[in-house]
Amino acid sequence: MPRPLIGISTYVEESTRYGVWDVPTSLVPTGYYELVQAAGGAAVLLPPDEPGAAAEVLSRVDGLVIAGGPDVDPVHYGAARDPRTGAPATIRDHWELALIAAALDSSLPLLGICRGMQALNVALGGTLIQHIDGHVDTPGATSWHPVRPVPGTRYASLVPEEADVPTYHHQAVDRLGRGLIASAHALDGTVEAIEDPTRWVLGVQWHPERDKDTRVMSSLIEAATLPVPVA
Repeated sequence: MPRPLIGISTYVEESTRYGVWDVPTSLVPTGYYELVQAAGGAAVLLPPDEPGAAAEVLSRVDGLVIAGGPDVDPVHYGAARDPRTGAPATIRDHWELALIAAALDSSLPLLGICRGMQALNVALGGTLIQHIDGHVDTPGATSWHPVRPVPGTRYASLVPEEADVPTYHHQAVDRLGRGLIASAHALDGTVEAIEDPTRWVLGVQWHPERDKDTRVMSSLIEAATLPVPVA
């Protein structure tokens, strides 16, 4: 039986150096596709395209991962820009929000990682806190802190214990998007996971691709092997 094919959205960088080259790139850290592979899936990268092509692109895959990365532009949730919010990633915002909408419309299993969780929340009408302290210790270095699952949620069924997770973020979920519930919190109360309890849609604020725990990704892979529900 072929492995489920999991699409992963990409970073978009204006300048990336390798060998003698310095060129624009669309890429992801290797941890993303290695995590998919370790959980039993096959990975394919989904570089930006016209937002209107999102449904067509997703018709070729069995599941979707929205990767981490830069801040979601606050224009997408109707907020003024905080001076600590990063520069807009306009192309990526438009493509990933279109991917999320198309995945939700087609009931495709969806996992949002860090920025991906925030984009999921925004796509469903939620808002973000544009800056929090304590979740990044050193620029460019992953921090670790415990998260506590909310009993009765999908996330708690996958990871029932308090677990240390690799984290690197300075923004967080504020108002939850339509149909979403919080399914894990940091000790300071920050929302660390969100989900739609009616289908396989989950977002985690940390970076599971920097860890060896495959439980969340394995559940996505399992969901990706099931027939898509008919509306």
